[in-house]
Parts: sequence; structure tokens; C-alpha cells
Amino acid sequence: MTASTPALARRAGFRHDLLAVARRALRLSIRDKEAIIPGLMVPLFFLIVNIGSLQSFVEGNLPPGFDFKGFQLPVSIIFAVTGISRAGSLVIDIQDGYLDRLLLTPVNRATLLLGCMIADFAVVALLAVPVLILGLIIGISFKTGLLGMIMFIALAVAWGLAFTGFPYAIALKTGNPIAVNNAFLLFFPFAFLTTAYVPQEQMTGWLATAADYNPVTYLLAGMRTLILQGWDASALGQAFLASGIVGAISFTLAFTALRGRVHRK
Repeated sequence: MTASTPALARRAGFRHDLLAVARRALRLSIRDKEAIIPGLMVPLFFLIVNIGSLQSFVEGNLPPGFDFKGFQLPVSIIFAVTGISRAGSLVIDIQDGYLDRLLLTPVNRATLLLGCMIADFAVVALLAVPVLILGLIIGISFKTGLLGMIMFIALAVAWGLAFTGFPYAIALKTGNPIAVNNAFLLFFPFAFLTTAYVPQEQMTGWLATAADYNPVTYLLAGMRTLILQGWDASALGQAFLASGIVGAISFTLAFTALRGRVHRK
């Protein structure tokens, strides 16, 4: 290399870049417990409150044998895992210039999001476990046994990861922490225009129609079959498909926002 030849950074490769971003995101997640633990406590609290206040009323107005505890557990676990992402930290990286400095390096651009999503996957899986344990403590049993519990966690993780694209898209598009914190509001139509509190056959009018088109309806149905009925390949397939459709939309928005931010630099 002559004195006039510029020194160029060498690409480390997709795998190296992905692991480096994922390790950093995991370390930050471990340090950021105060952003995660409150989000877990609220679903656990409402699981206990909803069962204590509504179980007798709901079971008294439905056919004998209806298990309101098992019916409510999927709702709580979905609330626990939805909106968990490193989008808030990504906004900090944008504001303090760290992301801009990364974009000056030959790091693979896709790994900047994929690495964060690996950390999200781990955190979401860990958050789902305490909710499941609480359900077992209060007397919920799975018709599908231990394997069904694993599938139950898998469905929760699939949904939690699918939803992460929305806050990432907002973070990359706006760089605004308030906008990212409000991303959870996107979940409210998913959460309440569905079978959160009553079976779908009990719903009428426009709410029944909204539930028919709500992906969370099919996610909850698949999770509930594992608890209340047994293995149902159709319900489980629809549950994973619902998460897949939401994930396809949210990831498209997130990676489009990433490309837009890269092109502005």
C-alpha cells in the first residue's frame, strides 16, 4: 500500500455484524430492567384482577364447564410481550449520533435492525415465562401438557416479535422518543376489538365483524385451544399465520424506514 492509497475499512461479514449488534442490544436490555419489569407487572396484575372480578359473572352466563382462567391467560401474555423492543434505545442512538457513526462503517445495514430483534426475541421469551408460571400457580392446566406450554410460549414470542417492527419504524422515521413510547397505542385496536373478554360466538354487531378481521382473534384462539381443548392444527396454523401477516407488515415498514434513514446520510 502506497502513501497515496486510502485505507478502507474491510467488511467483517453479515454473521459478525449481526452478532456484534445483537450482543450490544442484549447487554443494554439487561441493564434496562426498569423499562421491562413494569411492563410485565401490569399484565400480571390485570390477570389476577380480571379473574377475581369477572370469573363468577362470565362463567355464570356461559355453558357449564367454561374455564375463565384459561380463557384469560393468553390475553395477559399477549399484553406482556407486545411493544417490547429496543426502539427506545435506537432513538437514543439516533439522537447522540451513534447510528450515524455506524452508518459510516461498512456494517451490513440490515443487521442494525436484525441484531436488535434477536435481543427482542430473547427478552420476549423471558417475559412470557413468568406469566405462564403465574397461570399454573392459580390453577390453570394445559390439555396439551408440557409440549403445549412450549407451543404457547412460541405463539407469544412470534406475536411479540412480529409487533416490534412498528416501534422500530417509528423510531427510524421520527427519531422521537415520545412517538416511540406511544407506539403501544397501536396495539389497542388489536387488544380490545377482539375476544379478550368473551368468546367470539357471544359477540354481535360491528364488534363481531371487527373481531373477524382482527389477527389477535386468531392468535388468542390458537393459544386457548392449547389450554382448553387440545391440539388443533387449524387453529394453531391460523395463529401463526396471523402473527406472520402482522410481522410482514411491521418488518416492511421498519426496513423501509431504515433504508430511508440510510439514504439521508
